[in-house]
Amino acid sequence: MTVCEPAGRRPEQQRTLTAVIFDVDGVLLASPHERAWREALVGFADPARFTTAMYEAHVAGKPRLSGARAALEALGVPDAGRQAVAYAEHKQKRLEELIHAGSISAFPDALRFVQAVGALGWPMAVASSSKNANQMMQPIRLDSGQSLLDAFSANVCGRDLLEGKPNPEIFLLAAAELRIEPAHCFVVEDAPAGIEAARAGGMAALGIARLGDAPLLQAAKADLVVTSLDEIAIDALVDGHLSLRPT
Repeated sequence: MTVCEPAGRRPEQQRTLTAVIFDVDGVLLASPHERAWREALVGFADPARFTTAMYEAHVAGKPRLSGARAALEALGVPDAGRQAVAYAEHKQKRLEELIHAGSISAFPDALRFVQAVGALGWPMAVASSSKNANQMMQPIRLDSGQSLLDAFSANVCGRDLLEGKPNPEIFLLAAAELRIEPAHCFVVEDAPAGIEAARAGGMAALGIARLGDAPLLQAAKADLVVTSLDEIAIDALVDGHLSLRPT
């Protein structure tokens, strides 16, 4: 288990949390976004150069066109801004093919956590820049038989926003639709851009490091970084605090 906590005062210990906002890809679902981005690079750059580390650092959490441009720029592709449009279209087509083929699964710890938080009666929102997020969540079933998509009080996935992460707009919109002040929300994210967005919105940020990328999430100033959501103490959430389950 890898757990990272930044030095100094931890905001989630100084306020009462009452709601949670989830990202989707890499948090709730093992979706094929990264694979689609990599395979769509054919004709633009060598797909082998599109590593998981590059995806996490430059693409994850961003709107499609922003992610496409960031990837091409990181790979040194000439005229990245112009080519990003075509690359984003290729990625979307490949992603839809992978979704249709059933290349999606849910993280068991995430489903357990969603159900545990739901049992507390907490308002929950889901917030992803992906316009495919709802389609991917719909087939996933919780123990109750309910769709994962229906487990949330608010859903702002795929909205057309002025700016993507690390701008906090998507999370502020989710908090507004939950009717909860941002300071009483915590965000579950797997990407540095998402952690930065949560903090910019005045929210606590829980980083889930599923790819050995805890240092990146810590550098983005996540309040807490874990490798499994099973590590979070549900009893502490009852009192409005984000902390680790006793070992």
